Amino acid sequence: MKILIFSDSHRNVDPMIGAVSEEKPDVIFHLGDLESDALELNRKFPSIPLHSVPGNCDLMPFGIRRVIITEGGKKIFATHGHTYNVKAGLDGLINTAASAGADVVLFGHTHIPYFEEKAGMLVINPGSCGKGKHTYGVLTIENGKMDYELQECFSWDD
Repeated sequence: MKILIFSDSHRNVDPMIGAVSEEKPDVIFHLGDLESDALELNRKFPSIPLHSVPGNCDLMPFGIRRVIITEGGKKIFATHGHTYNVKAGLDGLINTAASAGADVVLFGHTHIPYFEEKAGMLVINPGSCGKGKHTYGVLTIENGKMDYELQECFSWDD
């Protein structure tokens, strides 16, 4: 199973469209800022399941602030991160996800890619697909094993 992870697109949908077209994922996560971008991506690729959460720039959020979903036999905890104050540290987020029994923690908000194993979980921030280096994450789950790669995507404003 291939999962694409986007965050902080900030009205820059083209890099996500390009990444989905190239990667051909089984599932997509959009971690906020902006949820309307996730809706546009879902309209472009309606056959690919898309899970999204609102970010701090989503003034009238459409969805819940976090989702806990099982994909490929792994429990994935996804949030934007601002409600866990991730710019000051990850302890609150990690403790909450561990209490939920997560195998993977996905968050955004900082625009800075992050990947580490903590408390027996993969903790992933794909950076921003809308600002800076235009990065996204690829999480592969096969036979119970997980592999993660950070990728750069094409952007019209490069």
